[in-house]
Formats: sequence, C-alpha cells, structure tokens
Amino acid sequence: MALRLTRDASRDPALPGLNGPLRVDRRTKDLTKRLKQGDIAVIDHTDIDRVSGEALVQCRPLAVVNAGASVSGRYPNAGPRLLIDAGIPLLDVDDETLLDRLKDGMAASVEDDVLHVASGDPVSGQRWDEASLAAAMDEARAGLSEQLEAFAANTMEYITQERDLLFDGVGVPEISTQMLDRHVLIVVRGYHYKEDLAALRHYIREYRPVLIGVDGGADALVEAGHRPDLIVGDMDSVSDAVLTSGAEVVVHAYRDGRAPGVARVEALGVTPVVFPATGTSEDIAMLLADDRGATLIVAVGTHATLVEFLDKGRAGMSSTFLTRLRVGSKLIDAKGVSRLYRTRISSWSLVGLGLVCLVSLFVALWSTPTGQATLQLLGARWDDLWALIEGLIT
Repeated sequence: MALRLTRDASRDPALPGLNGPLRVDRRTKDLTKRLKQGDIAVIDHTDIDRVSGEALVQCRPLAVVNAGASVSGRYPNAGPRLLIDAGIPLLDVDDETLLDRLKDGMAASVEDDVLHVASGDPVSGQRWDEASLAAAMDEARAGLSEQLEAFAANTMEYITQERDLLFDGVGVPEISTQMLDRHVLIVVRGYHYKEDLAALRHYIREYRPVLIGVDGGADALVEAGHRPDLIVGDMDSVSDAVLTSGAEVVVHAYRDGRAPGVARVEALGVTPVVFPATGTSEDIAMLLADDRGATLIVAVGTHATLVEFLDKGRAGMSSTFLTRLRVGSKLIDAKGVSRLYRTRISSWSLVGLGLVCLVSLFVALWSTPTGQATLQLLGARWDDLWALIEGLIT
C-alpha cells in the first residue's frame, strides 16, 4: 500500500500505538550511532546479526521496522531474538522503496503489525513474536547444511586466490609498528567486545601488547581508555579523531588494488599503508601480526563459529576460517586470557609491602604512650640480645 507523507514533526499524539520520531538509515551500524531511546528505527537489514541486534537493544528504541527480511532462513541469526527478548517490537515491511520515502525525524508509530507515519496511509507488515520466530529458527537450522556446503566451496576458492599470501606471506606490506616477540591484541567491534576489553585491562597494563583496532575496533579501544598502535580496515566505521590519533593506518584494499578508504585517510593528512587481500579486515590484521613475529595474538570480538562467520554476511567467511588455521598456534580468544590470566606480584613488590607494613606498625606504636613503652622494652631486649651475641663472638 502506498505511503503518503504529509508533514514533518518529531511526534504526533494522534497516531495510535508506540509513538516516536523515525530514525532512518540503510546501514544499521551507522543508524545506531544516532539512535536514541524513544525513537523508531527504520533499517534495511536482511538477517539481523547478533552485533547489530545488541547495538539496537542498547539504544532502546520504541520499535524496529525492517524493510528487509529479519530472518531469511539462510541460517539461525541471533539478532531478532535479542530484540524480542528485550521487549522491542520488530516489524518486517516488504517494501524496497520504504526507506526512500521516509524522512528522518518524522512522527510515526507502530501498532501491532502496522506502521503509521504522520497522516499517511498505514502500512502493514509482519510483526515477529515468540511463536513465529521459533518456527523460523527451526527452518533456518534445518537448512544450515546447505550453508556448510557453500562454506566448503568458498574455502577452496579462497585457497586458490590467496594461497601465496596464506601459506608464504607473499604480499604482506611493510609496516613500522614493531611486533617481534611481543603480544598483540586485535579488537573487532563484534561479540561482547566491551566486556572482553574490561576483563583484559590488567593484562593490557602488565604485558603492554601491541593494540590493533579493526575499523570500529579502534574507537572501541579509545572508549576503553587505550590508544591503538595500528588501525586496520576499509575505514568505513572508524572516526576521524581516532584516525588522526597517531596510530599507523593500514587500509584494506580489494584484490585488484582498489581502496576506497585511502582517499578519506589521506584527506585527514595521514599516509596509509595499503594491503590488497580477498579476506576480511580482521584476517589481514591477524596475518600482519603473525608475519611480523608476534608471539601471541589475543582476539577480541572476532568470529570463531560457523554461525558467527555467516553473521558477518560475506561468502562463507572461509578466509577467516583459514586464517585461524594459519595463526592457530599463536591465537587465543580474549575470554581464554581473562579466565586464565592472574596479575603477577613481583618479589620486590612483596618486599616493599612488608616494609610499608613495618613502618606503619612502628608509627602506630610510637603515637601512643603504651606503644612507646612497648618499643622501649623491645629496644632493651634487643640490646641484651646483641650483648649476648658479642660475648659469644669474643
């Protein structure tokens, strides 16, 4: 049904249901940067992944309207479940032109399975609930074997394209960041990255690993109070402030050499290193760390399972799978580090702590008459003991 837009206002009390201003963007990760509590999010996102779902839930919108299929059945994606569990209505509207005809900030509302906008005609869609989502997830899990076959085919294709890079390191560019015999921490703004970074703060303080931010992961490091040493990615989701923070920048380019991110970086006065490769940006970050002699690679927010690979939305994510095989002896997930790591206390720290305790005890005793008498008594006993020792020696 056609949607007529008649006026532009942030709210319209006459609209039924959950009422709030629209926030419209085709890219969910861009929308969540400006989405606020009480807004209605309008996206075009086929198979809402876990990371996008978590970002939307954190913004606490009144509702999410999706012009794409929130669950296509390709695989059991976790994003819709997160929204439903958080009590945020999720409405799929099968209309490719919906986002082109909506204006950011316009008053709208969601009532049951209907989207109302200003005084326009209502638009019906599919509102997800527990029953419909459970049925869709069952179908998606049943078809996962097809995705596994596609994953295997993509793996062979990637080996053919990138075997020299993957096995021999041919094509890895020279960088100035020193990683030889050091730990490297690679941060992707993915699964539970905030919690993992918080759990690793003592590890980072003690070992001082090389900090690599993959696109938005560089901003995540800064938000956690750290300064990235290296920024890797296509530069589509990292802020200008972080790009100009002094970190070395490696722009991920297509295999044919095209690198759209170079123009943006150079416009900021930063000279980047270009790394052409077929894989993902987190892959080339791992390959860089391995090629430059890192002894341990700690991964934050990266992908590890088949469902997580599919969540990324690329052709099977076979490059990430093979890259993990390449660097497997060095690679460890952040959760493993946080569970096994314990802050080490040096011998000198223990000695210093003991001296501080003795000084504190002496000051406490000397501040009272009883304490002074006790110290004088101890002093007399010490003189007697020292005299005895001198007598035995002479």
